[in-house]
Amino acid sequence: MKFPLLLSGMVAVVAVGCSRSDAPLSATALPVAKVRVTNVQVADLPQFSEVTGTVRPVHRATLAARTMGAIIELPVALGQRVRAGEVLARIAAEDTAARVAQAKSQLSLVKRDLGRERNLLAKGASTSETVRALEDRLAGMEAAVREAEALLGHAEIRAPFDGVIARRPASPGDITFPGQPLLEIEGVSGFEIEAGIPESLASALRTGTALDCRVDALRFNGVIREFSSASDPATRMVSAKLAVPAGAAVRSGQFARVEIPGATQRTLLVPAGSVSLLGQMERVFLVGEGNRAVLRLVRTGARRGDAVEVLAGLDAGDRVVLAPVATLREGQPLEVQP
Repeated sequence: MKFPLLLSGMVAVVAVGCSRSDAPLSATALPVAKVRVTNVQVADLPQFSEVTGTVRPVHRATLAARTMGAIIELPVALGQRVRAGEVLARIAAEDTAARVAQAKSQLSLVKRDLGRERNLLAKGASTSETVRALEDRLAGMEAAVREAEALLGHAEIRAPFDGVIARRPASPGDITFPGQPLLEIEGVSGFEIEAGIPESLASALRTGTALDCRVDALRFNGVIREFSSASDPATRMVSAKLAVPAGAAVRSGQFARVEIPGATQRTLLVPAGSVSLLGQMERVFLVGEGNRAVLRLVRTGARRGDAVEVLAGLDAGDRVVLAPVATLREGQPLEVQP
């Protein structure tokens, strides 16, 4: 039988395999790591709440028709820049033009009659009552001409300020009605953030307060330029508008985040560079007994300049390794540098 020999051979192979140790070096065999350390700091800092807002241009307007008629010209496109006073749309207004011509004709007739009666009055061939009646009629006709010309002016839609065409819901040939939106124009001279602030946080804010704002990766201080004195009873929010610094690379309609400071709270802080990631876990290295590295998992909070809040895992006064190298291991001996 060969089975006992085969079995003894397998045992020998296993024994040889087990004799080769791939286990990591013990902590005592690790080299001394030179590190710099700092103590976990304690500070009373305000806690922040984040609210959302939307970037809007400071100047924006919806241009609507003020008379009924067909749109005969709409020479602007979406995104087109326009200048203040530029004609953006024309509406057919033949009946209004005829009304202007008729009013001017009647005005000329009254002027001739008034001039004739004044001459006759000077010769004693007319009465002062006739002259006064014609003067009153002249004033009425002049007002009628101004009214008709104003109505004719409504047939032209002009840009109220320099800006960009943001929306164009109308098209040439459409029949317009008074109040019907034709175009939306947005200014290019500045932007602001419109945000709703919970009334529980609004009591500490006022016009002129600077708040930390974030639009995508861009951060800046936005100053409250308008602040409502009343909250919305449905949402319990207070409306605010924050000025965006000139030159900031933002666009109309972008999503914005605004940080509102609240009550102060005792907070632990460590330099942000002392926290490293291990997968999805956050960790730091402490200086333990005998100057050996101690790995500690932590949970961090808000960034505070070059520091970060520590919500769990550390105590005040712990000695934290600054900028630990990737090769640093638990139990590794440390040499603390000044």
